[in-house]
Amino acid sequence: MNTTNDTLVSNKRIWTARILGGLAIAFLTFDAAIKLVRLAPAVTGTVELGYPASVAFGIGLVEILCVIAYAIPRTAIVGAVLLTGYFGGAIATHVRVGSPLATHVLSPIYFSAFIWGALALRGRLRGLLAAPPVRRTA
Repeated sequence: MNTTNDTLVSNKRIWTARILGGLAIAFLTFDAAIKLVRLAPAVTGTVELGYPASVAFGIGLVEILCVIAYAIPRTAIVGAVLLTGYFGGAIATHVRVGSPLATHVLSPIYFSAFIWGALALRGRLRGLLAAPPVRRTA
């Protein structure tokens, strides 16, 4: 194998991972921030989804803590698991209120794909997903 070509692929994977992860982090940070400062669109959206206006801050706080965990390389997998759970709640909420499928119900799945895809491209999941060999006992 040509090491130059392997290096280029690795660099492309790393940069693709950085872009995917960075886009997810930027969007989710913005989303959490507008909830934390209780901007009118965030509060209105929360109420329209059937939640009291008072929970917008708490939802934003949980979201930003999950994003911080994901953004720190050492805790990125834990952050991805937490964000996946957060997205599950968002999906359930949008299904419950009858939101449009492609734009509202599936958008958390798109972000999950960005988050997990970035981890996979960086090689962070290699040891996590590799199953140990099956050992037979005599």
